[in-house]
Amino acid sequence: MASQSTFVIVGAGLAGAKAAEALREQGFDGRIVLIGDEASRPYERPPLSKEYLQGKAERDSVFVHDADWYPSHDIDLRLGTVVQSLDRDRHEVILADGDHLPYHKLLLTTGAEPRRLPIPGADAERVYYLRRVEDSDRLRDLFATASRLAVIGAGWIGLEVAAAARTAGVAVIVVEVAALPLLRVLGPQVAPVFADLHRAHDVDLRRGTGIQEITSSSGKATGLRLADGSHVEADAVLVGVGAAPNTRLATEAGLEVDNGVVVDASLRSSDPDIYAAGDVARAYHPFLDKHIRVEHWANALNQPATAAAAMLGQDARFEALPYFYTDQYDLGMEYTGYTEPEGYDQVVVRGDLSTREFVSFWLHQGRVLAGMNVNIWDVTHDIKALIHAQTPVDIARLADPSVPLAEVGTRA
Repeated sequence: MASQSTFVIVGAGLAGAKAAEALREQGFDGRIVLIGDEASRPYERPPLSKEYLQGKAERDSVFVHDADWYPSHDIDLRLGTVVQSLDRDRHEVILADGDHLPYHKLLLTTGAEPRRLPIPGADAERVYYLRRVEDSDRLRDLFATASRLAVIGAGWIGLEVAAAARTAGVAVIVVEVAALPLLRVLGPQVAPVFADLHRAHDVDLRRGTGIQEITSSSGKATGLRLADGSHVEADAVLVGVGAAPNTRLATEAGLEVDNGVVVDASLRSSDPDIYAAGDVARAYHPFLDKHIRVEHWANALNQPATAAAAMLGQDARFEALPYFYTDQYDLGMEYTGYTEPEGYDQVVVRGDLSTREFVSFWLHQGRVLAGMNVNIWDVTHDIKALIHAQTPVDIARLADPSVPLAEVGTRA
């Protein structure tokens, strides 16, 4: 690509920063403009609900690059800058201050935002969401003063915040509409592991109930009114009910949008000069043969290299299997692969669920679709190999911890 070309990246999070890095590493010597609406330079989000929230990591550790990396790589980093719209015909990004920024190629890494609860009291003080570093700072400050925290939603964010709060000595009540935490992701055989984990740390877990309202006094949250009419008292409320992709710019520009910006395997959108990566992208996955949107760190970390290559005219496809991890109390977990609740017909566990040292596998017709290792390490490569094999495995050997995963073999 000629050096006079301008590539614009909208969204200065992990995906945006890694895209700028990948473009330079892949030889692009044109102009790169990286635009973000936050005041902080690009940072990683997993620590915000894990080690940074718990005070185990310093603020500087969350940033993707040192501050001087951007000027030293000739990246025009524009922080605190809002993009108002995209003009596809004129190939321009229009900023909220009225400035028009031309582009030859455009990458959307606008991420996602926490879903808001449309219930009374949701706008009260001391109702928290967790997405940005300032949110994590506020929660850290809260842990030093609050005695009781109510968490709405037992997904990954809700449970990680619950674990951090309990570690800080705050009493925690978690309210979840489903029968178990993480039920949709893990299913009824494995999800109880996380319910038992939090109960073992004295979390008051309320399952199978909805929320009528967030109660308040003098404008400050005082707890939750549950669907059955009962009241949960709390000094503050954390809402963790999922995230929605930031697709406004794409939608208003007329790009194809369906639970994210729809892109092909090269991360190219319905406009050949516009790409998307990270949480906002609903990308076609060649191995899975479907479009998926993955709200996890690994996609934001790894997809940008593919997008950069495609923007530079190379034949590139993103084929990495979905991957995510969590740390809660003394439990560490990695999950590799992809399946939906209706996509598997068998769960095989290697190890002991009760001791929280195991590997679980989700299978369909004997083929491994996904695997999760809990407090067992250095098996991700073998799990990926089982998934990629796409052949029925020997179930007895898969379940036997004495048989190395690399030697499980196919079904006789």
